[in-house]
Amino acid sequence: MTTMEPVPTLVHLDSPFINFRDFDFGEGSHGYRWIATKRFQLSSEALDDREVLAALIAHPQFRDTYDGAGVQDWPRRGQWWLDRITPDAYDTVDAETAVDVVHSWANQHGDVPESLASRLHEEIYTPIRKATSRYLLGQLPEDAFHDYGPIHIDYHELALIDRPAATLTLLVAADD
Repeated sequence: MTTMEPVPTLVHLDSPFINFRDFDFGEGSHGYRWIATKRFQLSSEALDDREVLAALIAHPQFRDTYDGAGVQDWPRRGQWWLDRITPDAYDTVDAETAVDVVHSWANQHGDVPESLASRLHEEIYTPIRKATSRYLLGQLPEDAFHDYGPIHIDYHELALIDRPAATLTLLVAADD
């Protein structure tokens, strides 16, 4: 089992959460969707992006099961066994692709309410565009699903590295 010791390369700042149920969709559907964000301060030591991703994976905050249990010292992460996720599981994407992944997912049941669109623009799309590099968790093999995964119909994960701001932002967009 991995330890829950903090990783000096990353300092957890906060974990904003956008719950689509908090917005009025009128006749539409919120689809039980949400976006969980975890923001980290990068240390001043110069690490390449793959080392930053490795530090993210090693950080205790990465051990969130996104099933309501929160961060646990378990061998699970999201829908997967923790040990199946490596820096190489993340694909480099450009800003347009990253925004399109989240935007298409958020609008799959029709346009989102203006108040939610504004919040997505400010808290999700702007950081994606400002990031100096963006990584999308790729397709993991079937045996990577843990004993009660998959638990989400849609699941999208992005890691955003912003070198000028010395931050790493992890975005998970999913449904219940």
